[in-house]
Amino acid sequence: MDKETQSRNEEYLSYVENQTPKTGWLGSLFHAFIVGGMICCFGQMFGDIIKAFNPDMDILRVGAWENIIIITTTILLTALGVFDRIAKFGGGGTFIPISGFANSIASCAIEFKNEGLVFGVGAKMFYVAGPVLVNGVAYSIIVGLVYYLTLLF
Repeated sequence: MDKETQSRNEEYLSYVENQTPKTGWLGSLFHAFIVGGMICCFGQMFGDIIKAFNPDMDILRVGAWENIIIITTTILLTALGVFDRIAKFGGGGTFIPISGFANSIASCAIEFKNEGLVFGVGAKMFYVAGPVLVNGVAYSIIVGLVYYLTLLF
């Protein structure tokens, strides 16, 4: 790398460092904890309500309904533009629960809706979440095979 390129890179890195807002990690951690905890409490609240109205429902079905409610609420909040403000405040706390996954799919679908249902929404909906799905499935298969092989031997 020549001196001009190296000087330009150092200048750019200095510019980026000066322009990047400084945040305290402790405050960000606290916000993430509060927001992520509130999302989980929201899901638990609905699980308790569902269980109260239908005490015979098994825990797996209640959990499925909790996930459906959290996903639906996240999609609605994303469509209304509210989830972005929550995510700006909560940071990683909004993306760790299933709400982050729902937001990534819904925001891509909303962003590309002008390109049509097939080439816009259908093709670009998993633009962000697609690699997560592919890696999750691939690593699950690998872990399952390793587990199966350990049971055989």
